Formats: sequence, C-alpha cells, structure tokens
Amino acid sequence: MTRTRTTVPDTMPAAVLVGFGGPVSLELRQVPVPAPGPGEVLVEVSAAAVNNTDIWTRKGAYGLPGHPDALAGWRGPVDFPRIQGGDIAGRVAAVGHGTDDALLGARVLVDSALYDGDGPDANPVGLLGSEADGGFASYVVARADRVHRMDGSPLSDEELACLPIAYGTAMGMLERGHLRADETVLITGASGGVGLAAVQLAAARGARVVAVTSPEKEDLVREAGAAEVVHRDRDPARTAGAAARVAPDGLDAVVDVVGGPLLTRLLEHVRDGGRWVIAGAVGGASTELDLRRLYLHNISLIGSSMHTPTHFARLAEDAAAGRVRPRIAARYDLAAIHEAQEAFARSADVGKFVLTPPCGHDARPATTTTVTS
Repeated sequence: MTRTRTTVPDTMPAAVLVGFGGPVSLELRQVPVPAPGPGEVLVEVSAAAVNNTDIWTRKGAYGLPGHPDALAGWRGPVDFPRIQGGDIAGRVAAVGHGTDDALLGARVLVDSALYDGDGPDANPVGLLGSEADGGFASYVVARADRVHRMDGSPLSDEELACLPIAYGTAMGMLERGHLRADETVLITGASGGVGLAAVQLAAARGARVVAVTSPEKEDLVREAGAAEVVHRDRDPARTAGAAARVAPDGLDAVVDVVGGPLLTRLLEHVRDGGRWVIAGAVGGASTELDLRRLYLHNISLIGSSMHTPTHFARLAEDAAAGRVRPRIAARYDLAAIHEAQEAFARSADVGKFVLTPPCGHDARPATTTTVTS
C-alpha cells in the first residue's frame, strides 16, 4: 500500500544516462514514476544541482583497481539506463508500507548516499544517480531514514539542493580530519563545489581557513570565510611556499580536493600530529611521497569519500538552522541539462549550478488520498 499526498502522474521527464561517454550519452526521456517500497518515500523534486560526480560518472572516469583508465562509475559498473542526479531537495509526495504518514508533505533534504549498513558510522558504497536512480527527474525514491526535514529552514529549496554531495563530502572531510575551532586548515581547490563548502563549514566551526584559489576568485572565497588566500601557481613548490608564509607555525590540517604533486611539496609544512584529508584527484591521481615525512612526524593521511549518516545529520542541522548558505552560480531547466553540465565543467563560475524547476509539471494543491500499488 502506497499513501500519497497529491495525485502522482504515471510518467515523468528525466535525464537518463544510457552509457559512458559524452553529453549525447545523457538523454531526456519520459519514464515511469517509481513507487516507494516498504520503508521508502517518494520525493517530488523541487530542485536538483549538478556536481562533479554526475560528469565523472557520465564519462566513466573513475577507473578500476589496476586499470586506472578503464571506463567505470564511482563503484565500478553502472547499471544503465540510470537517471542521474545526487543533489536533491523536495517534498514527500508518497510513503511506502511501514513509513510514517507524518512525512507526507514534508519539505526534505535527501541524503543521496547508499551505505554498507544501518549504523550511524556506516560507509557510503553507492549514490543516487549512480548506483540507483537519482533526482534529475520529477520524482525520486529514497529511504525514509535518509530524508531530513527542512520545514523551518531559512534556505530555499534551490539552496538546499546544493548541499548533499559537495557539502556532505566537505563535512565528511572535516569530521574525519577532526578539525576543531582555533585550528589552522589549508583547503585546496577552494573555489570549487567541495572546496567552497569546506571553507564555509570550517569557518563556521571557528577554524582559521587558508584557501588555495586563483586570484580572480579570491574575493568570493574570502566572502565564504577564508582568513587567508594563497594564489594557486602552476609550480607546486611556489604554492607550498606561499602557504608556509601565511601559516608559519605549521598547518593543523589540510583538506585536499585536488591531489597531485602539491601533497609532496606541502607535507613538510604540516605540524607534528597534523592531518591531511584527501577526497579528490583533479590535479593528478598519482604522486611520489617520502613516507618518512609521515611517520617521523605522526601525520595522518586520511582518505575520505562522501560522508557517514552522522556526518550528514550534522550537515542537516546546519542547514535547518541556516548556518550555511550555498552560493548559486546559475539556474537551468532540466531540459538544459547538457548546457548546465558543460558550463559546470568549465569551472568559470564560483558556486553551484541548480536545475530549477526539474519537475516539468505544474504544482498541485495538497490533498491526501490512498492508492494501492
């Protein structure tokens, strides 16, 4: 038995990935509206956002162990066709068997991670839009315990949709790196989605943020909360030298979404007992590392992929209280998904690219009916 808040249509528009490749691999189609199963909800999507995971999944750019150039999704094979989109906000339109009716009509932020267990510290092993259908559509199914109520949040639905992947990943990095107030943290790629989120979240918890970005984006990164800005240089040694000058007492932590040779150059400027958390490799997936610089100084090198349920719950609390405010760079209709992804990939703008409205159908007044599925 499925209980609904509104009359749900039989079909919906969706951006469907049909295989690895270029933009033509992402097709706009009319597809059946999914039905929530036991313990699940059907969310009517009010806003969705574009992120790197969508583009890397479309390209098959994640590689495989021992085969870094192999076409693969985040966790390996992708079951095509797949509706993309992991950044989702909306309202609960229907609930499945065993799900609390009180969720009907609730304004929610969707935790798009698929976990390896039900505990608070479970690890993500999949993602809506990659290992399950996502939110580039009118409706998406999610587990009831993975939607967080946002009824009183001062953030708009568009702003909420910016949070799950970029801010969830950033929150996971800060939490796994045990970043505390009054510590100094260097954040690479600070004008990108995850980097800018990390700047905001780190500053909100009272850390001193040293951000690495390009000169033309410095003002926006400072506006997000950076206390100091280091201009990115093609020579990693020059970037590392500039970072050392603004943090002469050493870095307590590094939040790195770039990877590449900067790790080798900058590691000597991390204090004894410091932490380096990495969640990206856009600057290069391989680098040489003198392991003595790690163990002789008790530095922790931490890999971080997305977030745990506990991390996301903390993010949801920040969103409900309005302690974060994502920057929106541009808005697109779902029909312009290719243009949105291409603009996002150019990295010319600071902030998130939002698909609004992605639903492609008229809003309806709230009514409650019962239908059998």
